[in-house]
Amino acid sequence: MKRKLETSELIFKIISYTLLLIFSLACLYPFLYAISASISGRTAVDYNQIILFPKDVQFDAFARMFNDNMFWNSYSNTLFLTFYGTVWSLLISILGAYALSKKRLLFRRFFNFFLVFTMLFSAGIVPQYLNYLATKSVFNAVGITDDKWLVVIAMGMAAMNIILLRNAFEGVPSEIEEAAIVDGATEFQVLRKVFIPMCSSTIATVALFFAISRWNGYFWARQMISNSNEHPLQVFIRLKLEEFTDSEAMAGWNEVYASDSVIYALIVCSIVPILVIYPFIQKYFAKGTNVGGVKE
Repeated sequence: MKRKLETSELIFKIISYTLLLIFSLACLYPFLYAISASISGRTAVDYNQIILFPKDVQFDAFARMFNDNMFWNSYSNTLFLTFYGTVWSLLISILGAYALSKKRLLFRRFFNFFLVFTMLFSAGIVPQYLNYLATKSVFNAVGITDDKWLVVIAMGMAAMNIILLRNAFEGVPSEIEEAAIVDGATEFQVLRKVFIPMCSSTIATVALFFAISRWNGYFWARQMISNSNEHPLQVFIRLKLEEFTDSEAMAGWNEVYASDSVIYALIVCSIVPILVIYPFIQKYFAKGTNVGGVKE
């Protein structure tokens, strides 16, 4: 028999669901507005007539964007940074978390403390920038001239994600590990056949964190990648925004769509891949965060 809610519980649920609905709409509205503005006519966009639905629908802004070779070049660069950056970051995070989860590791407490310390106290942007410049010089000395690899390799670690994975690995029963070792498994076999399958939810969640971070990466990509042909999508969008907000450069704009519509079209295309991937990982998200975020 279903229990009847008390008045206080009913009021709490109504307030909670109302706030959740408002928050959801606040998150959804900018994306809907970007879609509407990207396919609306020039007058409607320039005079801020778009509220929710598009006006004077046209797709010329998307056509202009799709016909721009630099757009596809930047898109491929973003896919490169996201794929290899996620794989590299996940690899070193899994190895680091596995080592830190072992009580037999020498100076384990110091390493764990140092990992948390980097989250609380950062050296700052200038020392970090100088460090990346030094790393870039090393890469150039060994023949790596593609600056995308600098963004992939030098920016591969995230302390918070290592802690999530470490806590998840610590939750694996020691009896299972001992049984695998008795059967003759090596450390890498224990990691690959025991820990990774049993912590797949947390690993998928951390992979999503890394992928979103690489996909949305802008600041260091713009600072460290000097070749415009290697710029990722976020840098390309920013450069287009600077171009379209230059009054002198836009003095002869006579298109039926607004220049802002191109920017909104770029934004929509930059968001779609994450929206497509997220539903497939969502089932791991809550479980992975809870398992990795709680230490017993």
